[in-house]
Amino acid sequence: MNPEQQIPHGVRYSLTLHDRYNRRILGFDNAHAIRPTRKGYGGRKITWDHKHKCDKISPYEYESSSQLLQDFWEEVERIMGKE
Repeated sequence: MNPEQQIPHGVRYSLTLHDRYNRRILGFDNAHAIRPTRKGYGGRKITWDHKHKCDKISPYEYESSSQLLQDFWEEVERIMGKE
């Protein structure tokens, strides 16, 4: 895939973990932009790489595909260890 402004690294991804009722518990994706929650003026970085944890969305710093997979599976193991 060619790099774009929204996806500068050229990889579209969506990794998710769902519970038995098909509700998303965890997700790493770059399907839509997230805007900073900070108010006021100044430089605002709109990022597309982010993670969903339950109902909370936070930026994710994409480094590489292998790092993405490692980060995802570490989060899955942490979550599964709690249940």
